Amino acid sequence: MEGTFLTVPQALLVAFCGLLIVFIMLAALSGIMYLLSKALNAAPKQEAAGAPAAPTAPAAPAAPAKAPAGQTYAGQVALVGVDEKTAACLMAIVSEETNIPLDELVFRKIEAL
Repeated sequence: MEGTFLTVPQALLVAFCGLLIVFIMLAALSGIMYLLSKALNAAPKQEAAGAPAAPTAPAAPAAPAKAPAGQTYAGQVALVGVDEKTAACLMAIVSEETNIPLDELVFRKIEAL
């Protein structure tokens, strides 16, 4: 097989240049991610600071009165853009995560975002 071969110092130089390029690109990506993070975190703060203060309404009651023991909510759950299977899964997840039994939770409306 004929051709030119790299000497050891030339091969080391090529390897070093390759590694240098990789680390420069990693540093550039890290810088871009840092700048994007700062820009995206600052955007909601600017919106909140620029928005005029809304007049405060009188405080609503903290929680509706509980139904007497033995009564259950017999109303229908309004499903907007959600099928029954998905709604059932959501209700089960809420019950599990909040450690509140399903029969004590009241769902009036489930809407897809």
